[in-house]
Amino acid sequence: MSRDGVPVRCPGCGRDHVYVPPAYPCACGAPLAPPIQRGAPPSPITHRTWTDTWVTVRCRSCDLQSQWPQPELGCSCGTVLRVPVRPVTTPSPATPPATTPLAPPAPTTAVPRAPAPPPSAPAGARARGAFRPRTIRTAHDTVTAAALYLVWLGFRELYRAEPRPASGIDLRGRGLVARVDPTTLPASPGAIECLWLHAMTAEACGVHFSLAGYTREALLRADDLWVPLFVLDLAGTPQPVNAAARELVASGA
Repeated sequence: MSRDGVPVRCPGCGRDHVYVPPAYPCACGAPLAPPIQRGAPPSPITHRTWTDTWVTVRCRSCDLQSQWPQPELGCSCGTVLRVPVRPVTTPSPATPPATTPLAPPAPTTAVPRAPAPPPSAPAGARARGAFRPRTIRTAHDTVTAAALYLVWLGFRELYRAEPRPASGIDLRGRGLVARVDPTTLPASPGAIECLWLHAMTAEACGVHFSLAGYTREALLRADDLWVPLFVLDLAGTPQPVNAAARELVASGA
């Protein structure tokens, strides 16, 4: 499909966004992105089920059908939007077939592995290569995806708490405590305050990740406490939600 952006309006706050679906290599090596259904309104994600988090996509080069993560967009108001995808039974608009793969052939698997382009770092920031996400299928994968991203940001000596402690702190590292919420409900202000208290005690940076976004109250509390908030999509790519998160991405650890 076209790599042009698709206009998406958040039904919660009315903000307009331009969504570009990430392209990953098919098993045949051709770049493939879910075909967004233009004109269809997005829906807020308030509850996740296994069926709703995957869509069937057909490769135009080899006709292979496989399961790919449902496209999602995190709005700055804290709402996570499900972006509608054309069903594979709906004929696609005629487009010239790809003649040259844009990515090297991937192993024979239907799981997308290539990352979305990472944010560009400003002058003076530590040079980083492309972030390589981990597809999320389980709660354990959610913590792994967050850990990989924190390492990419520059945090070192990370270790995961197994099993998850009552404090809710899933990851610790040098100068870092992080909480990862894999549930289907938006994170609450209490979760943000708990993380901030642990960060203050450890004299560390507190970072929060969520699959289902954040309540409005949680967003306001995070801004007051300057806690970086990220939303994870099912491809495993975190997106910054607030100014503290965007500053962390720009400067690195």
